[in-house]
Amino acid sequence: MSYYQPPGQGYGGYSAPPPQSPPPNHLVWAILTTILCCLPGGVVSIVYAAQVNSKWSAGDYQGALKASNNAKTWAIVSAVVGLIGSAIYLVAMFALNSGSSSY
Repeated sequence: MSYYQPPGQGYGGYSAPPPQSPPPNHLVWAILTTILCCLPGGVVSIVYAAQVNSKWSAGDYQGALKASNNAKTWAIVSAVVGLIGSAIYLVAMFALNSGSSSY
């Protein structure tokens, strides 16, 4: 009798099958928000996006899903901060230009 248990099989040989495909890593959005919006939040998003595929390959399905969600959240935060910062900058420039008109 063999005591070898094949990888991926739980107690009694039954286990939940792994999901078919890895969760999205959101790497494109992370890079775009880093370049266009907010550097610190975008870098955090890139770090989480880079963890998705490696965790998936290691069999850490929940960790890959969590990293995917974190990458998405940080990309959204970075985009919102970038848009708010751009809006404040535009309002400030408009206010400065309208107040300094000379005839």
